[in-house]
Amino acid sequence: MNVLILGGTTEARELATLLSTHPNITPIFSLAGVTSHPILPQCTIRSGGFGGINGLKHYLHTENIHAVVDATHPFAVQMGHNAASACASLSVPLLRLERPAWSPYPGDHWIHAQNLNHAAQLLGSTPKRVFLTTGRKDLSAFRADTAHHYIIRSIDPPSIDECPQNHTLLINRPPFSLESEHALMSSHKIDILITKNAGSASTAAKLTAARHLKIPVIMVQRPVRPLLTCAATPEAARLWLETL
Repeated sequence: MNVLILGGTTEARELATLLSTHPNITPIFSLAGVTSHPILPQCTIRSGGFGGINGLKHYLHTENIHAVVDATHPFAVQMGHNAASACASLSVPLLRLERPAWSPYPGDHWIHAQNLNHAAQLLGSTPKRVFLTTGRKDLSAFRADTAHHYIIRSIDPPSIDECPQNHTLLINRPPFSLESEHALMSSHKIDILITKNAGSASTAAKLTAARHLKIPVIMVQRPVRPLLTCAATPEAARLWLETL
């Protein structure tokens, strides 16, 4: 059985690794190709977009794909909708592999934002030092702001014209330890953290550090995605595939 894994997350890579030695399942691991030097599993890899819904349908048909696991980032909305439409039209089984969202702990001060534009509005006009961890593709909501200083962390460097005027750029790749996050927020005198509710264990330490330092967090909520059969872990996804 040929299984297309729409990747970009740790869970996607873990599932591909689980399936790479499976006697009856051949995983094909697909990446959008936007991150340089990604960590890849030991299986067939494809990189780049499909060309929309029709392009994905063509790929599923020509490559004889028997099932698809959408394990893209919780905020990869367009790919999620494309996968749902393409699989439905071809009657290809589709599973959504998505880790649970973060939830606040006692002592957290979370301010919920509907989207990135709302997050920018919630900063207000009083100058702040903002730790921005939403990714290099999500800076447009903050680009025109001159009131605040942004400490931007990204795996790959964004284009300078995408960044707010007042910023410090940190290039780093998760996982991040609690000690390093605590030190970063203290040394940069962070007033507020902005992040998307990715739910990843590898980037959760910043939330604990913010709690310890009593730093408020603007938490951008996950977007609405198609209603699908879901699994929360790679092992659960493997078991689902074995029922097909």
